[in-house]
Amino acid sequence: MKLLAPSILSADFSHLSQQIRLTEMGGADIIHCDIMDGSFVPNISFGPIVVEAVKRVTKLPLDVHLMIKNPEKFIEPFAKAGANYISVHQEEVTHLNRTIMMIKDFDVKAGVVLNPSTPVSTLTEILEFVDYVLIMSVNPGFGGQKFIASTLNKIRQLNHIRSEKKLDFKIEIDGGVDKSNIQIISEAGCDIFVAGSSVFNKDNVTAATIELKNLL
Repeated sequence: MKLLAPSILSADFSHLSQQIRLTEMGGADIIHCDIMDGSFVPNISFGPIVVEAVKRVTKLPLDVHLMIKNPEKFIEPFAKAGANYISVHQEEVTHLNRTIMMIKDFDVKAGVVLNPSTPVSTLTEILEFVDYVLIMSVNPGFGGQKFIASTLNKIRQLNHIRSEKKLDFKIEIDGGVDKSNIQIISEAGCDIFVAGSSVFNKDNVTAATIELKNLL
C-alpha cells in the first residue's frame, strides 16, 4: 500500500489544525514532522510541544524525522509526545543499532535516514532491524527544494535488497516530491511519500492531496 505523508514544515502554522484537517479530507495517511535543530541542518523548526499539539488534532499517525545532533537524547520526549514513527540519520548516530532499539522500546516504528550523498551500502548491518528507511531526495534543512533524480537509484537498490533478503522494511522518500515525479518514485519501489510544498503551498490543500493520492 502506498502512503502519502504531508509534511507540516510547509504548512501555515497560524492555522495548523485546519491545514492538517484539509489533508485528512484529501486522504492523507500520515503526518510528517521535520525536527531541525540549527546544528545538524541549517534551520530550526519545532520540538515535542508542537508534536504533542498535532497529536491532539489528528488521528493520523505521526512520522517524526529527527534532523538533529544527538537524537538519542530526544527519542523519549518525542515518543511521549505521540510519535508513531521516529527516524534518525545514519550520518549522525554512532551506535545506530542501540538507537534503533531504543526507539522500538517505546513501541514506536524505527527508521534510519540517508542524506543524498550517503550510499545505501552503509546500511548493510542495520536493515534487518529497522521498520523503514527514509531516503532524502534533497539536502535536508529547507522545504521547497528540487528533487535530486539520482536518489531513485537508491530506492531501486533498497527495493532489490529487500526482495533478495526477504526483509519487510518500508522505503520512504522526502524532498521535492510532486505530481511530476511521484509515479516514477513509486515505480522504483517507494512505499511512503513525504510531500510538503506540493501540498501546503497550493491554493486548495485538499485537492492537492487528492491529486497526489490518485497518482499513487
